[in-house]
Amino acid sequence: MLGVMRKYKQSIVIKIVFVVIVLSFIGTIFLVWGKGGDGQRGGKSYAASVNGTKISLDEFQKSYYRTRGLYEQIYGKTLTPEMEKQMGIKKLTIDTLIDNVLVFGEAKKMGVKVNKDEVAAEIAKIPAFQNNGAFDFNLYQQTLKANRLTPKEFEEAQEQEMLLAKARNKVKMGATVTDAEVKDAFKKQNDKVDLAYVSFSPADVKGGIKLTDQELTTYLQDHQNEFKTPEQVSVAYTLVNPAQAAGKATVTPEEAQTYYQKNIDRYQGKGGILPFSEVKDQATADAQKQKAAKEAYEKAAEAANKFKATGDIDAAAAALGSKVEKTALFTAKAPAAALAGENEVIARSFAIKQGELGGPVETAKGIYLVKVLDKKPAAVPPLAQIKSAVEAKAVEAKAAELAKKKAAEALQQLAKGGAAKSTGSFGYAATGAVPTIGTSPELMDAAFTLTAPNQAAKQPFKVGDRWYAVSLKSRAEAPLADLAAKAAGIKAALLPKKQQEVLEKWVKGLRDKAKIDINPLVLQD
Repeated sequence: MLGVMRKYKQSIVIKIVFVVIVLSFIGTIFLVWGKGGDGQRGGKSYAASVNGTKISLDEFQKSYYRTRGLYEQIYGKTLTPEMEKQMGIKKLTIDTLIDNVLVFGEAKKMGVKVNKDEVAAEIAKIPAFQNNGAFDFNLYQQTLKANRLTPKEFEEAQEQEMLLAKARNKVKMGATVTDAEVKDAFKKQNDKVDLAYVSFSPADVKGGIKLTDQELTTYLQDHQNEFKTPEQVSVAYTLVNPAQAAGKATVTPEEAQTYYQKNIDRYQGKGGILPFSEVKDQATADAQKQKAAKEAYEKAAEAANKFKATGDIDAAAAALGSKVEKTALFTAKAPAAALAGENEVIARSFAIKQGELGGPVETAKGIYLVKVLDKKPAAVPPLAQIKSAVEAKAVEAKAAELAKKKAAEALQQLAKGGAAKSTGSFGYAATGAVPTIGTSPELMDAAFTLTAPNQAAKQPFKVGDRWYAVSLKSRAEAPLADLAAKAAGIKAALLPKKQQEVLEKWVKGLRDKAKIDINPLVLQD
């Protein structure tokens, strides 16, 4: 219940355990491989099957919540569904689990092994198990127990995680940086180039675009989600405020003391935990509130169950001594004013069917029962109703497409020495800042692959809202006298990236050869 969540929201112990789970227990992803299903969903009882090895739906969910939690720690805020979708957290999670299964299987073929002493040494390094910088076996056992893990489970998981790391490192060790790559990197860092360019923006070309009704219809069909009216609902609801019943709830001294002991972290003074005798009145009042909230929730649940079949919210409200309020049609993003901020109630309103009684839903304001009075699904209006909006979007898309096409055609003219603007001479910048054009790391990298005058890039580049066609006007090559002295440093700088590229290529090869079946449900938003 909500009260329990409120109780532990600020607990230091819970925060510490959460960090331990996210950062230290990540190895547990392997504990359920191949153990079968956890209930049929979408016709499949697993999240993915990799060469016959199954990753359970339950394990996908655990890993997904760990990954999301880690991102929330990094960003310092709760991720919205839109942010999650943009980051592709669900796909990242299932891809990581699949890659781990593949690498784990390959590690055995490679003869990679991890012994017990290595596992023990690695576990001893984990800060969550240390006291004053030294491994504490009692703390280790207590922390595992608090997270419902046995030492055997955790140590096996840690062993498997180390096995993966060893296998990946072994693949990385096969990466080498050639002398030619060192020379290219030296020249990129020290040469200077001057680019010739022409550019086109959608605004430059949109004036002449005329679209037929058939083209607009096709655009609307291909981009329906951009024009859909959002789903709407209107609801009747009743709200029970537990605070009104708190004065009627009675608690015994024993109940007050039990509440104090279970919530002892709430009663702290400057010197530490305050004794019960000093906070008896406060603990009694808090216990009364909790008891009243529990009783109110149970009564609301009883009323919801009693009248669920008929959907009679008026009868349910009468049984609870509350009144029924109604809303006009509203959307999830623009809820009724009376429900503003009540995200759980709004979510429930869109989750249940028309005429259905839903709840109880507990929020900071109280306990809600909700009935959907009317529900209008999301729909795409006819073209005639939204023609101007469709035309504006379609013209923008066509203009962007045309600007890119003109830039691609201009590459051929630049290769023949056609008229163009000049960037002026500049050196390589990792930021991708190209003089007079703007910031584009892709364009920057491409510029320093060009070696002959009038040599054009293979494709145009989008910078801001413009498409650029570029060619090499001139290149001032730095003398190679310093190459020998700097070669070792350049090679060391290039090696990590080369190792990562080799690893990614190896894993991709494993995926290409593997038989992988992903349950579509795990990628649904």
